[in-house]
Amino acid sequence: MNPSGRRLLVARLRKPHGLKGEVAVFPLSDEPQSALKQGQQVWVINLAGDVVEGPLQIARSRPYHREWLLTFRGWGNRTAVEGITGMFLAAEAETLAGLDPDEVYLDELPGFAVVDRQGQPLGLVSAWYELPAGLTLEVQGPRREFLLPYRKDLVRQVDREGRRLVVELPEGLVDLG
Repeated sequence: MNPSGRRLLVARLRKPHGLKGEVAVFPLSDEPQSALKQGQQVWVINLAGDVVEGPLQIARSRPYHREWLLTFRGWGNRTAVEGITGMFLAAEAETLAGLDPDEVYLDELPGFAVVDRQGQPLGLVSAWYELPAGLTLEVQGPRREFLLPYRKDLVRQVDREGRRLVVELPEGLVDLG
Protein backbone atom coordinates (compact mmCIF):
# COMPACT_ATOMS: atom_id res chain seq x y z
CA MET A 1 0.00 0.00 0.00
CA ASN A 2 1.17 3.57 -0.61
CA PRO A 3 2.55 5.61 2.28
CA SER A 4 -0.37 8.07 2.34
CA GLY A 5 -2.95 5.28 2.03
CA ARG A 6 -5.14 7.63 0.00
CA ARG A 7 -7.66 5.85 -2.18
CA LEU A 8 -10.11 7.53 -4.51
CA LEU A 9 -13.42 6.13 -5.73
CA VAL A 10 -13.24 5.28 -9.42
CA ALA A 11 -16.45 3.30 -10.09
CA ARG A 12 -19.75 2.04 -8.70
CA LEU A 13 -20.29 -1.70 -9.06
CA ARG A 14 -23.61 -2.26 -10.80
CA LYS A 15 -24.41 -5.91 -11.56
CA PRO A 16 -22.95 -9.14 -12.90
CA HIS A 17 -22.81 -9.40 -16.68
CA GLY A 18 -22.96 -12.94 -18.01
CA LEU A 19 -21.77 -16.09 -16.25
CA LYS A 20 -17.97 -15.77 -16.32
CA GLY A 21 -17.38 -13.21 -13.56
CA GLU A 22 -17.75 -10.05 -15.61
CA VAL A 23 -19.31 -7.11 -13.74
CA ALA A 24 -20.81 -3.88 -15.07
CA VAL A 25 -19.50 -0.73 -13.39
CA PHE A 26 -20.44 2.93 -13.71
CA PRO A 27 -17.26 5.04 -13.87
CA LEU A 28 -16.86 7.88 -11.35
CA SER A 29 -13.65 9.07 -12.99
CA ASP A 30 -13.14 11.55 -15.81
CA GLU A 31 -10.62 9.09 -17.27
CA PRO A 32 -12.12 5.59 -16.91
CA GLN A 33 -9.73 4.20 -19.52
CA SER A 34 -6.89 4.94 -17.08
CA ALA A 35 -8.65 4.26 -13.76
CA LEU A 36 -10.19 0.97 -14.91
CA LYS A 37 -7.37 -0.36 -17.08
CA GLN A 38 -6.15 -3.95 -17.16
CA GLY A 39 -3.64 -4.56 -14.35
CA GLN A 40 -4.98 -1.76 -12.12
CA GLN A 41 -5.31 -2.71 -8.44
CA VAL A 42 -8.62 -1.76 -6.83
CA TRP A 43 -10.39 -2.20 -3.50
CA VAL A 44 -14.10 -2.85 -2.95
CA ILE A 45 -15.58 -0.21 -0.62
CA ASN A 46 -19.03 -0.41 1.01
CA LEU A 47 -21.38 2.51 1.73
CA ALA A 48 -19.80 3.00 5.16
CA GLY A 49 -16.44 3.59 3.47
CA ASP A 50 -14.94 0.32 4.71
CA VAL A 51 -12.75 -1.91 2.55
CA VAL A 52 -14.53 -5.24 2.11
CA GLU A 53 -12.30 -6.81 -0.57
CA GLY A 54 -8.95 -6.17 -2.09
CA PRO A 55 -6.67 -5.51 -3.49
CA LEU A 56 -8.17 -7.00 -6.62
CA GLN A 57 -6.42 -6.81 -9.96
CA ILE A 58 -8.44 -5.93 -13.06
CA ALA A 59 -7.84 -8.78 -15.51
CA ARG A 60 -9.98 -7.42 -18.34
CA SER A 61 -11.64 -4.08 -19.01
CA ARG A 62 -13.79 -2.75 -21.83
CA PRO A 63 -16.26 0.08 -22.40
CA TYR A 64 -19.90 -0.96 -22.69
CA HIS A 65 -22.43 1.78 -23.52
CA ARG A 66 -22.15 4.31 -20.61
CA GLU A 67 -20.61 1.67 -18.34
CA TRP A 68 -17.52 -0.53 -18.32
CA LEU A 69 -17.30 -4.29 -18.04
CA LEU A 70 -14.56 -5.64 -15.78
CA THR A 71 -13.25 -9.02 -14.69
CA PHE A 72 -10.95 -9.52 -11.72
CA ARG A 73 -8.06 -11.96 -11.56
CA GLY A 74 -9.24 -15.09 -9.72
CA TRP A 75 -12.94 -14.18 -9.88
CA GLY A 76 -14.10 -16.40 -12.73
CA ASN A 77 -17.83 -16.79 -12.16
CA ARG A 78 -21.03 -14.83 -11.64
CA THR A 79 -21.45 -15.92 -8.02
CA ALA A 80 -18.14 -14.31 -7.05
CA VAL A 81 -19.20 -10.84 -8.21
CA GLU A 82 -22.84 -10.98 -7.05
CA GLY A 83 -21.75 -10.25 -3.47
CA ILE A 84 -20.20 -6.88 -4.35
CA THR A 85 -23.10 -5.46 -6.36
CA GLY A 86 -23.95 -1.89 -5.30
CA MET A 87 -20.55 -1.23 -3.72
CA PHE A 88 -17.70 0.93 -5.04
CA LEU A 89 -14.20 0.48 -6.45
CA ALA A 90 -11.32 2.61 -5.19
CA ALA A 91 -7.74 2.89 -6.47
CA GLU A 92 -4.60 4.34 -4.92
CA ALA A 93 -4.38 8.02 -5.84
CA GLU A 94 -0.77 7.66 -7.02
CA THR A 95 -1.80 5.13 -9.69
CA LEU A 96 -4.31 7.49 -11.29
CA ALA A 97 -3.74 10.32 -13.75
CA GLY A 98 -2.40 13.42 -12.01
CA LEU A 99 -4.37 16.60 -11.54
CA ASP A 100 -3.92 19.63 -13.75
CA PRO A 101 -2.21 22.54 -11.97
CA ASP A 102 -5.53 24.34 -11.41
CA GLU A 103 -7.37 21.26 -10.07
CA VAL A 104 -7.88 20.07 -6.50
CA TYR A 105 -9.63 17.14 -4.85
CA LEU A 106 -12.78 18.26 -3.03
CA ASP A 107 -11.69 16.76 0.28
CA GLU A 108 -8.58 18.97 0.19
CA LEU A 109 -10.52 22.26 0.04
CA PRO A 110 -11.29 22.71 3.76
CA GLY A 111 -8.46 24.78 5.18
CA PHE A 112 -7.58 26.52 1.89
CA ALA A 113 -7.01 30.25 2.29
CA VAL A 114 -9.19 32.50 0.12
CA VAL A 115 -7.48 35.70 -1.03
CA ASP A 116 -8.31 38.43 -3.53
CA ARG A 117 -6.08 39.27 -6.51
CA GLN A 118 -4.06 41.70 -4.39
CA GLY A 119 -3.36 38.98 -1.80
CA GLN A 120 -5.80 40.40 0.79
CA PRO A 121 -7.04 37.46 2.94
CA LEU A 122 -10.80 36.96 2.79
CA GLY A 123 -11.15 33.79 4.87
CA LEU A 124 -10.65 30.04 5.08
CA VAL A 125 -12.69 27.33 3.38
CA SER A 126 -14.50 25.37 6.09
CA ALA A 127 -16.76 23.14 3.96
CA TRP A 128 -18.04 22.50 0.46
CA TYR A 129 -21.51 21.63 -0.81
CA GLU A 130 -22.83 20.09 -4.01
CA LEU A 131 -25.87 22.29 -4.74
CA PRO A 132 -28.15 22.29 -7.79
CA ALA A 133 -26.34 25.43 -9.04
CA GLY A 134 -22.94 23.71 -8.65
CA LEU A 135 -20.14 23.37 -6.15
CA THR A 136 -20.29 26.00 -3.39
CA LEU A 137 -17.64 26.70 -0.74
CA GLU A 138 -18.38 27.83 2.79
CA VAL A 139 -15.75 30.42 3.74
CA GLN A 140 -15.14 31.66 7.28
CA GLY A 141 -14.44 35.38 6.84
CA PRO A 142 -13.09 37.85 9.40
CA ARG A 143 -16.56 38.77 10.70
CA ARG A 144 -18.90 36.12 9.31
CA GLU A 145 -19.12 33.17 6.98
CA PHE A 146 -20.13 33.48 3.34
CA LEU A 147 -20.88 31.11 0.49
CA LEU A 148 -18.64 31.22 -2.57
CA PRO A 149 -19.77 29.55 -5.80
CA TYR A 150 -16.80 27.58 -7.19
CA ARG A 151 -16.88 28.99 -10.74
CA LYS A 152 -14.09 30.05 -13.11
CA ASP A 153 -15.29 33.65 -13.20
CA LEU A 154 -14.92 33.86 -9.39
CA VAL A 155 -12.10 31.42 -8.53
CA ARG A 156 -9.29 32.70 -10.74
CA GLN A 157 -6.38 30.59 -9.50
CA VAL A 158 -5.96 27.39 -7.50
CA ASP A 159 -2.63 27.04 -5.69
CA ARG A 160 -2.84 23.45 -4.49
CA GLU A 161 0.66 23.37 -3.02
CA GLY A 162 0.19 26.72 -1.23
CA ARG A 163 -3.36 25.70 -0.23
CA ARG A 164 -5.00 28.90 -1.41
CA LEU A 165 -7.61 30.14 -3.85
CA VAL A 166 -7.25 33.50 -5.57
CA VAL A 167 -10.70 34.93 -6.19
CA GLU A 168 -12.31 37.90 -7.88
CA LEU A 169 -15.58 38.57 -6.09
CA PRO A 170 -18.48 40.82 -7.03
CA GLU A 171 -18.72 43.93 -4.88
CA GLY A 172 -20.72 43.40 -1.73
CA LEU A 173 -20.33 39.60 -1.50
CA VAL A 174 -17.93 39.96 1.41
CA ASP A 175 -18.12 42.81 3.90
CA LEU A 176 -14.66 42.99 5.49
CA GLY A 177 -15.34 46.15 7.50
